[in-house]
Amino acid sequence: MKVIASSLRKGNVVEKDGKLYVILVAENIHPGKGTPVTQLDMRRISDGVKVSERYRTTEQVERAHVEDREHTFLYSDGEGFHFMNPETYDQIAVSTDVVGDQAPYLQEGMAVDLSVHEGVGIALVLPQRAVFEVVETEPTTKGQTASSSYKPAVLSNGVKTTVPPHIAVGTRVVVMTADGAYVERAKD
Repeated sequence: MKVIASSLRKGNVVEKDGKLYVILVAENIHPGKGTPVTQLDMRRISDGVKVSERYRTTEQVERAHVEDREHTFLYSDGEGFHFMNPETYDQIAVSTDVVGDQAPYLQEGMAVDLSVHEGVGIALVLPQRAVFEVVETEPTTKGQTASSSYKPAVLSNGVKTTVPPHIAVGTRVVVMTADGAYVERAKD
């Protein structure tokens, strides 16, 4: 199915020269002068080679037919990351290079959108936000306001981020799965 380049998003799968590519980053660039373009950073599914392409935003691109369905993350081992379809209870193993830098944000029982092509997991989209516990940060200083600068912290998944000064060790916080940025204190 042909779609315009500007409609493509991270996790979509496109077909180019008979090969399938999963989009890692899709960025629409509107220069002050000239034609707007869509910059796509993609990974070839067959061998994992990363490619960067530019298209005019109105150019047609062939989007591959893949099955996007919600799956539940079970566990990871030497074979990769294991997911289960909650409707059929079928399990699928996804290789480490498909999960990539999203791996630290996967939590047991987390619902993710998994793209499957001919029985092989090829792309993964995590929920936008996830809750983690702060395991290491500077102590809270009395009298510091929440509007001052942020301080470094390490989350329970090992990711380094910055948090407001009033957040202490043991506090559960909500972070963005795209970059690990602090959103808010968890409400549980």
